Amino acid sequence: MPRRIRYFFDNPVAVQVREEGRVEGRIQERARMTLRILEWRDIPVCFALRERVLDCWDLDQLEVWARRALSVERAEELFSG
Repeated sequence: MPRRIRYFFDNPVAVQVREEGRVEGRIQERARMTLRILEWRDIPVCFALRERVLDCWDLDQLEVWARRALSVERAEELFSG
């Protein structure tokens, strides 16, 4: 790999941007998975609830909601507890 290209990929800013992109991707996928679980279980999800899940950027909170999605009877129950 040419030296200039290698410098770009090894640059601390480039490394940080790539890591931020990975984290953002994990967050978005966890939010989508939470909604998919509810859809697979034929639980209706209103627009406001969908937006609340998709707007969340806390990976730990999304994990809690994804686990709850496995057992709730109504989508609103994701946020209780």
